[in-house]
Amino acid sequence: MTPDSPVNSPAKPESIVGGRVRNFLVAIVAIALSVALVLGLRTETTTASLSKLGESSTPLEVAIANGKPTLVEFYADWCTVCQKMAPDIAELEQQYADKLNFVMLNVDNTKWLPEMLKYRVDGIPHFVFLGKDGEAIAQAIGDQPRTVMASNLDALLSNSPLPYAQTSGKVSKFSAPVTPTTSQDDPRSHGSQVVN
Repeated sequence: MTPDSPVNSPAKPESIVGGRVRNFLVAIVAIALSVALVLGLRTETTTASLSKLGESSTPLEVAIANGKPTLVEFYADWCTVCQKMAPDIAELEQQYADKLNFVMLNVDNTKWLPEMLKYRVDGIPHFVFLGKDGEAIAQAIGDQPRTVMASNLDALLSNSPLPYAQTSGKVSKFSAPVTPTTSQDDPRSHGSQVVN
């Protein structure tokens, strides 16, 4: 072997430094991707839970007609309180699925405007407890502990007064998109017309 052969030559300082820099950059990128993945999955989980609850909920018209008591939740995907409560609502739905209807109505869908007005939804989550006949028994607004919700659902099932009816917790503000009518068919006109 000659003294210039690659086996006996020491590593060049540039290649050692370059390798270390490359390894450092790979480690930084791996850490950044890991953090992004964890945060992304964490965000996706809560949104997916609300979406999944909405998709699997009983349609309102079925719930009102099937003779079971019902819990109606008015929610929105952007509502942080709704997101926070989603895992508890999912657990309650599993626990009571055969005895109660769970209805999820997204306030961002104007289809539900008549129901929002009927139940005076001005903060979300807004819960309405309906009896077997579909009539509203009680309401609760905002963040509700799972134990409070379970107590109300137990009372609803046994046809007893709800122990935590009309409770209020932390809410996300919501305003129903109501536009005033300016036509002569305005129900406030009481049928009177101005004749010129």
